[in-house]
Amino acid sequence: MECGVRQGGLTSPRLFNLYVDALVRELSGMCVGCHIGKVCVNNISYADDMVLLAPSVSALRALLGVCEGFAVSHGLLYNAKKSQFMVFKAGSKCPNVVPPIKLYDEPLERVYKFKYLGHIVTDSLKDDEDIDRERRALSVRANILWTNYTKKAYSALRVQYNNAFRALLRLPRFCSASAMFALAGVDSFEAIMRKKCASLLHRVRGSCHSVLKEIADSGDCPLIGHMLSRTKSVLEIRY
Repeated sequence: MECGVRQGGLTSPRLFNLYVDALVRELSGMCVGCHIGKVCVNNISYADDMVLLAPSVSALRALLGVCEGFAVSHGLLYNAKKSQFMVFKAGSKCPNVVPPIKLYDEPLERVYKFKYLGHIVTDSLKDDEDIDRERRALSVRANILWTNYTKKAYSALRVQYNNAFRALLRLPRFCSASAMFALAGVDSFEAIMRKKCASLLHRVRGSCHSVLKEIADSGDCPLIGHMLSRTKSVLEIRY
């Protein structure tokens, strides 16, 4: 083919996914990169947005080499200027000097945060910046589970949600939030977050996806532990 899929077309994402499926299979079959239990998770892809995950520079270079080879053989071209890399911290430790990581012999820029599919990811894996973005936008969708944040950032989001609800009901700014939700017959911010955690936990445990099954079966997974702690009060109330 001498042309790509139509931009904005309804079938374009599915067609492109079929086109790059061989690359995803090749990367996953290398068993080089990060692992969750016995499952290799070295790439996360959504249409033409791809993230490579590796525990070392050499492993990342190997994954990039496969991508470059696939692009050459399939008439694709990666944009090195739009490609970046991030080094995640281990607690408070992070190397200051990292060997160059190149794509088409062009060094990639090192970043300390980036937005992937609408979510801000930082090298510290803290969600404070993403919470603040949600607060400023007044867009509490409650479909993102934060697991590592400060009490201040979480409280600011809760207060903003309560104030927005007061504005919708035309109530005084400093009226009781619990009474407001009770009179309106709707869930409070905390109730929504607990229910979303319970819903996500149920879907993760019931999924047949290999990565999600590995997470659900892990006894020391911090994500599962966080969801269980948030849903505990719901179970106690129902009991």
